[in-house]
Amino acid sequence: MKASELHGMSDDQLGLTLKDTEKHLFQLRFQQSTDRLETPSEIRKAKKDLARIKTEQRRRELEKLPKVTDDVLTKSIAELETKLEGPGKLRAKRSLARLTAIRDTRTAAAKPAATAAKGK
Repeated sequence: MKASELHGMSDDQLGLTLKDTEKHLFQLRFQQSTDRLETPSEIRKAKKDLARIKTEQRRRELEKLPKVTDDVLTKSIAELETKLEGPGKLRAKRSLARLTAIRDTRTAAAKPAATAAKGK
């Protein structure tokens, strides 16, 4: 599957394709363990397809991120701050840093506009 094909799919279609590919990879691994797999390269292809699908989903998620309202952004930051311990803490730290940077950029952009409005 090519990345250009994935760009044209909707979010729901990507989710279904991801499930199908994961199921296919599971079947390939099962065949490999029972010595019935004829083409071992199929596993590598399935893994690459999974990576392409997940990359496209993540790209879309990151595109939507700057468009999020301030209320949702603040709520997400507070939610991530509770997840900084335990499993998944590195992902939570990265997401928290990204969201904090977006919030800081928004506040920095709002300050000059507020200062210009006061000066008039």
